[in-house]
Amino acid sequence: MPKREAPLEHLQNYLPEGSAARILEYLHTYKVHLTITRTRKSVLGDYRHATGRDHHRISVNGNLNNYAFLITLIHELGHLITFQHYGNHVLSHGKEWKLAYRKVLEDFINLGLFPKDILSVLLKSLHDLPASSCSDVNLTRILKNYDVDNHSMLVEDLEAGSMFKTADGHVYKRGRQIRKRIECTEEKTGKIYLFSPVYEVKPVR
Repeated sequence: MPKREAPLEHLQNYLPEGSAARILEYLHTYKVHLTITRTRKSVLGDYRHATGRDHHRISVNGNLNNYAFLITLIHELGHLITFQHYGNHVLSHGKEWKLAYRKVLEDFINLGLFPKDILSVLLKSLHDLPASSCSDVNLTRILKNYDVDNHSMLVEDLEAGSMFKTADGHVYKRGRQIRKRIECTEEKTGKIYLFSPVYEVKPVR
């Protein structure tokens, strides 16, 4: 099956030690239906607001390491809290979401459960939050260090001219970096695409 509802007693398997009880408080308080889903390359998590008698719905990719899972879940809780206060009348990652995300994140930072390297990046980001926690390239780099049995690489780690494959099977050649993106040429079509430096790919030998 592509996805499954997270049994609350098993939720701690996806979270850093010491965070499950607090997460459960949030889920119960806001009446959240949490689903752990298979890998999605386009999103790490998703929030759907309550309609009628339905609860709020949050989904998070089940292949994330524990720290990435928690931060993604906090990201989506930020969307929920923002919706509770403003409905659909504010930007998805505007100042209202940033404030909600910051408050929940600080709550978990105060639990003292993040390793020093992750904590350092999180504390720096609180002073100047990006448009989305998922677009924080420094945080993405650090979180990747906690992946288990991950044979993928980041585009920025490849040498210029190296070939790589994306999850959809397309093959590209790594080119030059232009500001915050890296030019890559699709082998089949010759078209040039701009990749995030921290996009995960598989090298082609």
